[in-house]
Amino acid sequence: MTLTGLYVPLITPFDHDGAVALGALEALANDVLDGGAAGVVALGTTGEPSSLTREDRHRVVDLLARVCGERSAPLVVGADSAEVARALSRWPQVTATLSVVPPFLRPGEAGVLAHFTDLAAASPVPVLVYHVPYRTGQQLSAGAIRRLAALDNVVGVKHAVGGIDADTVDLLADPPADFAILGGEDAFISPLLALGAHGGILASAHVATARFADLVAAWRAGDATTARALGRQLAPLSTALFAEPNPTVLKAVLHAQGRIPTAAVRPPLLAATAESTKAALLRT
Repeated sequence: MTLTGLYVPLITPFDHDGAVALGALEALANDVLDGGAAGVVALGTTGEPSSLTREDRHRVVDLLARVCGERSAPLVVGADSAEVARALSRWPQVTATLSVVPPFLRPGEAGVLAHFTDLAAASPVPVLVYHVPYRTGQQLSAGAIRRLAALDNVVGVKHAVGGIDADTVDLLADPPADFAILGGEDAFISPLLALGAHGGILASAHVATARFADLVAAWRAGDATTARALGRQLAPLSTALFAEPNPTVLKAVLHAQGRIPTAAVRPPLLAATAESTKAALLRT
């Protein structure tokens, strides 16, 4: 299984009482799938999972499993431990789990490999590695990612290294077979696709979903003229949406568009400023 195309890591909208707004979440899921997304991600960092109760997390996955089942769309669910990954067997619609490289401890590449060996063995669904070194503190070389790709039940990587570095170029110059390399750095998705990435997991694609889907499709088809034009349009939008901690500006934009009932985020996040919200809306 090689995951390709556009995946949208969905926010968790809240209503005026602070509860999860399940109706708005269902509408968002259908909106992005209608817009050309291949699938959605539940309980990624954009979804604020650490601020949700266990019951809230289950409600979110219950809902998105139903929607994705009805739409025959892939559903990826965030799970960073063997215990949480094993629980995904409850939802047969789950296609894969997105699991971050262990943060803060900086266990080294051998430690990361051992961690994902154990996680992949425990998980009832394939594992996508989330590599975001400026958050985790753990760098991974192209060689380390190739070693991860060789593990049973590890099927890809969300690659978000803050730009296009030498290891990114090395990895995409000789990508592992049957291993999805999905960009996770929204503002840099166009050059990553140009180098051969299979798609992207892009929070910005809540907005202008069809244009992001077209961007992925154009690079995949080798239509550089169309892809470059779309990339020039979408990079400033992504930059504006990430001007403050994600998903604060994104939620403010979606609320201003009438797509979610409030722009509320949960602590430790603070609501986006009016200036950042206005700047992002001007890019939509």
